[in-house]
Amino acid sequence: MRKFFTATLLSFTAATALATAVHAEPVKKEDLMVAPEDARHYVIVSSAGKHGDVWAWEKANGDHAYRMSMNLRGWITETDQTTSYGPDGAPVAIDIRGFTDSGDASETFRVDDQGVAHWKTAVDGGSAPLGTRRYSTYGGPWLAGEDDLAALIAAGEAGIDMLPSGHASVTLGETTEIEGPDGPETVRLAFVQGYGFSPSPFWLREDNSFFGFAGGMGLVPEGYEGSREKLKELQEAATAKMVADVSHRFLTAENKTPTLVDNVTVFDSLEGTYLTGRSVLVQDGKVAAVASAGSIAAPAGATVIDGSGKTLVPGLWDAHQHVGGDWGLIQNLATGMTNYRSPGSYVEDILSIDQRRAAGDLLAPEGKVSIIVDRKDPLAGQGATTVSSVEEAIEAVHMIKDKGMWGVKFYTSMKPEWIAPAAAEAHKLGLHVHGHIPAGMRPIEAVRAGYDEITHINFIMMQAMPQEVVDKANTAARLEGPAKYGKDVDLDSPEMTAFYKELGERGTYIDPTLTVWEPLMTSDGSALPPEYAPFAKVAPPGVVSGWKIAGYPLFDGLTREDFRKSFDKMVGLVGRLHDAGAPIVAGTDGWGLELVRELELYEEAGLTNAEALQTATIAPARLTGMDDRFGSVTEGKVANLILVNGDVSQDITRLRHVETVFLDGYRLDAQELREASGLSGMPE
Repeated sequence: MRKFFTATLLSFTAATALATAVHAEPVKKEDLMVAPEDARHYVIVSSAGKHGDVWAWEKANGDHAYRMSMNLRGWITETDQTTSYGPDGAPVAIDIRGFTDSGDASETFRVDDQGVAHWKTAVDGGSAPLGTRRYSTYGGPWLAGEDDLAALIAAGEAGIDMLPSGHASVTLGETTEIEGPDGPETVRLAFVQGYGFSPSPFWLREDNSFFGFAGGMGLVPEGYEGSREKLKELQEAATAKMVADVSHRFLTAENKTPTLVDNVTVFDSLEGTYLTGRSVLVQDGKVAAVASAGSIAAPAGATVIDGSGKTLVPGLWDAHQHVGGDWGLIQNLATGMTNYRSPGSYVEDILSIDQRRAAGDLLAPEGKVSIIVDRKDPLAGQGATTVSSVEEAIEAVHMIKDKGMWGVKFYTSMKPEWIAPAAAEAHKLGLHVHGHIPAGMRPIEAVRAGYDEITHINFIMMQAMPQEVVDKANTAARLEGPAKYGKDVDLDSPEMTAFYKELGERGTYIDPTLTVWEPLMTSDGSALPPEYAPFAKVAPPGVVSGWKIAGYPLFDGLTREDFRKSFDKMVGLVGRLHDAGAPIVAGTDGWGLELVRELELYEEAGLTNAEALQTATIAPARLTGMDDRFGSVTEGKVANLILVNGDVSQDITRLRHVETVFLDGYRLDAQELREASGLSGMPE
């Protein structure tokens, strides 16, 4: 059930992940249930097309059965679920079988004769008296969450306490009419609270039974695929109203009075040094002055902050943040991210974000955006603008320019021969070109064809992969190849050294996103990945539970230690690229909470503390051409800054301890931002 409400957060993977640590081999696809012909049929869709199916039916004994099948660019989910009910209609037994892109999806739940609930997933388990609580499944077919939603709706405002922990409730919203295969139908918007950081939208039929959900990914009844876009727009408008109320609490005249931070250590991102004993004045939205401590007089009405023991840093950038959700943008600010580069968002989402941000109705970082272009294919990236020819690819490039976007991101199913002409047209229009490496190409070939930047370290590693891996890079081979062969790559071979040298000479930007691959390749289910462990005590229980995975499923006789060795090579690859002069920009392709861990990994790769921090400050500002306004604590630049409790020069993880965020000169309390975004306190 918890995973039911993370579906719209999908990026590279299915986000329905369970893993392999506890159970035996997962049930194979051919051994899962087969839906009867009269089963209810739902489809999983995005703007790129259909990605999967979910069926639901009632068995002869009254149990409810579900079957889910999904393929997201080679990430496969094949699961089923059976739910049995007690006399009161509440579940007393749940069995989930099958596998996801992260391994075994097995999960069981039972209520014994004494009313004690027992549950076990691939990564954890437990027991507790059930009482009036309701078990929230870790995974399973998305549609199976409809029973829990029905119970929450019946409970009203009081909601329901959940197992293993947490409390959930549902708020009903407005109705709208959509067109279906049998004509018009009325549906109602609703939001569930308690499963994630923020309220999650879904849609109900007139009788308040579950209809579906929309967003980047949608789950709707077969025949209603055309309704996803309308429902997405309506739920985003409703969310925007909620977020506007929150934003107005922060964006006040009182919070934009002058601020003097005195006797503070400042990170000079331009020189890559830390300057102690500094005084910084923020006034009229800008950095008004930077001088030695005690030398700047505070203007009338200014707030004076003692910076002793603190570090003032340029606002952080996440150079791989697929922005779109309003609540997530507030959370990004809470963790110190004042700017972003989105390597793929919906045009309409970005136009809305920019408009509302400018009007003061959305508290959000500022950034630049690329639009994804992929070949029309079952393996096309979800959310991509799909094309069927080089002519259509060039038309897509012009559409991106006409919409005012910053860059073009090509994807793995593009035909290699389309890249050079489409990239040339993009460059003529002043657009940045980057992306995944199309199947059949190696990264150096993409760069020579016009890429200004390569996204994801696994695609950099494709330079050393066998041809059969390169040819299937639009499938799961884009991870499985580097996971299998990466450990044996000689990073210092003449061929790889020449590769780094050319990238450095060309000034090709590298967006590694190491924190995408670290949990998949190194986790064994025994602990939270280091990206998320610092947030375990301040994030909602359902979110924390979903962070615990046991890693990508093993194959071909490989061990988890083999995967870890391959990941170590990915980390080493970043260091060699940096040494060769290829500029690195820090990105997460996740919540944004992973950013500091990304910088830690760069230190492990050999970058200094200051060099690592530059990848999240001045480097992405230069990448986006925004370094004249952002990226450094410099007089005259926009006051996008963060004040951190502690000495970042000695410990880069102190960046998680943000006390004050300056956004366009507004002085924002970071703890209040955290609470508004679903974090209860300061991370560890």
